[in-house]
Amino acid sequence: MTGREAKFQVGEVIQHQLFDYSGVVFDVDPVFSGDDEWYEQVARSRPPRDEPWYHVLVDHAMHTTYVAEQNLARAGAPQAINHPLITQYFSGFDGQRYTQRQRMN
Repeated sequence: MTGREAKFQVGEVIQHQLFDYSGVVFDVDPVFSGDDEWYEQVARSRPPRDEPWYHVLVDHAMHTTYVAEQNLARAGAPQAINHPLITQYFSGFDGQRYTQRQRMN
């Protein structure tokens, strides 16, 4: 599996096309990085494993999700996301996208 270039970037506000929630991408995997058991139980639409998958902070929720690219779309009119971890990953929202917080390693 080699993957391809991701359509969405960290900080981009997205809309899930199947479950109709919005969120913000906080990490990108070039290909599926979960295990077979998770894929069989959770990824019921059987999206491709060899395309990008995204870690998403879900708006107005406490959890995050792991979503295949085929199930996401850019938010038509991006809105600020309400999530308890937002400030852990991002330093601000400019009305279009989030600015990634600089890591102190």
